[in-house]
Amino acid sequence: MIPSHLHPRRGPNAAAVLRRRTGRGALLGLLALALAAGCSTVRLDAPAPVEDRMAGRGSAAAGATAPGASASGVGGGAAGAGSLSESQVASVDLASPSGEAAAGSLDAQPPERRVVYFDFDSFVVKDEYRPVIEFGAGYLAASRERRILVEGHTDDRGGREYNLALGQKRADAVVRALQLLGVQESQVEAVSYGEERPAAAGTDEAAWARNRRAELKDRR
Repeated sequence: MIPSHLHPRRGPNAAAVLRRRTGRGALLGLLALALAAGCSTVRLDAPAPVEDRMAGRGSAAAGATAPGASASGVGGGAAGAGSLSESQVASVDLASPSGEAAAGSLDAQPPERRVVYFDFDSFVVKDEYRPVIEFGAGYLAASRERRILVEGHTDDRGGREYNLALGQKRADAVVRALQLLGVQESQVEAVSYGEERPAAAGTDEAAWARNRRAELKDRR
């Protein structure tokens, strides 16, 4: 009698099993060859390419510090090509202030050395007043005992409170410009008089232009 596990109807067909295993082995072999072919051109140990984004920036960085390169105003107002920037005022040598700045009184100086004028409704220190900033900084550098006031003024257009605030911003802008040149915080104070102390009487543009100003004065 034939054992049940060797019965031809119940046991697996050896030929069929062999065909299935052979087919599976061939399929796996083809997949392995395909993967090898697809990866054969990639070097895993090769460094990844890196783009050099700093190339060519040397000349650009040099040009960025040239006068006129920065468009932001010291006073924090609207940006413009005519505003005085940190890069424009930081190159002044205060170690040897001029004789005019070292001697005398600031109040005795002519307006072109101690008054900064502003555009309408603006507190941006324009580049044309850089000599005023430099002279004031040199005056204070000549003696650390010197103290000055920066008085902010406006014309009579606008409300009183608004003009007081605008005058303060103008004075603060000049103070920041002076500090960029090394002036100590203890040497300078910003105050605002708004429209209360006009330099010129009148209701035309000529008078208004003279009243939109910040004055550097000795602090007694």
